[in-house]
Amino acid sequence: MSMNIIEGDAAPASAAAVPSAAVPSSPMPSGAVMGPAAWTGEVLRETPERWTFSLDDAELAEIAAATAAIERSGASLGSISPTTFAAPKLAERLSWLLDHQLMSGPGFAVLRGLPMDDLTIEQAAIAYLGVGSHLGSFRSQNAKGHLLGHVRDLGLDIQEKSTRYYQTRRQLDYHTDSCDIVGLLCLKTSKSGGASRIVSSVTLYNEILARRPDLLPELFHAFPTDRRGEIPPGMLPWFEIPVFNWYEGNLSAIYSGQYIRSAQVNHPGARRLTEREHEALDLLDSLADDPRLRLEMAFLPGDMQFLHNHQVFHSRTDFEDWPEPERKRHLLRLWVSPPSARPLPQPYASRYGSIVPGERGGILTSQTELKFVTTPE
Repeated sequence: MSMNIIEGDAAPASAAAVPSAAVPSSPMPSGAVMGPAAWTGEVLRETPERWTFSLDDAELAEIAAATAAIERSGASLGSISPTTFAAPKLAERLSWLLDHQLMSGPGFAVLRGLPMDDLTIEQAAIAYLGVGSHLGSFRSQNAKGHLLGHVRDLGLDIQEKSTRYYQTRRQLDYHTDSCDIVGLLCLKTSKSGGASRIVSSVTLYNEILARRPDLLPELFHAFPTDRRGEIPPGMLPWFEIPVFNWYEGNLSAIYSGQYIRSAQVNHPGARRLTEREHEALDLLDSLADDPRLRLEMAFLPGDMQFLHNHQVFHSRTDFEDWPEPERKRHLLRLWVSPPSARPLPQPYASRYGSIVPGERGGILTSQTELKFVTTPE
């Protein structure tokens, strides 16, 4: 769904008006980008019914029956598909959420009510993969080839070049994942903290346009971004892509400020950022955590959160975990590519591997072996 553009005096400078060293790598909209993707947290906090949806009894019954059927058959997790995980009523709901909530709405949804007390982790994995299969194809989430991810504190040191932030209990800066849609299923909550925070990247664009239009072209430059040691064959240890991309009537964003900055430290061969680029990134980070703009939500066991990465940044607060291993905070994660996903410009191929809807996103190296695991590795 194309976005609406409002032209005005605050439109960013054209490429011709920008010094040659700062010509944007991506085209830019001519003004503010409007539509349902341009939301603010202060509004959506007051209207949770716009983004929280409860599973009804019929949908829960379908999930239970399909999960039990796959478990009885002894089929592998890799066999799960919309055909093997038959759930007609649920499929209708998921199709609506994909089309109207994720792709052409605010870009996120919480599906609530999966009864975690009644499920083993293996059964929860089957159920969640069954739900996700109705949204699109599963993509590898790391160099190990995990198609079912585990978000859990593994006690790793973030200073290590290969450590990813989701493997720690540290606060995450606002970012996007390397896929069209990221999903999280809450199995267990932490003792305290660990709240999910999201913000509309479309709103961030509009805010910078209104406040500092002179900095906006900087975010349409290609930024070197650290791959954290997960390097596809023939690629550099970093990829380069603009934060904002304007393509076929859509404003898409791909961002990790932490990994843009770590590329400056870890990779001397990566292009050095200018002072104005640093200033633009700092402004983007500051606005992302503005309480007026961001939306914070606490997960309940059984909550499934789905985010459209091209229009939503996400983060997480620090958390304190339970001392008992069986009680520790634990989320299952999916990276999904829907066949109906929006078109993306060619620069995304440097990170997504492909720009073909339904076949793009994920992390693949020469050692990657695709697999589903039901325990963190």
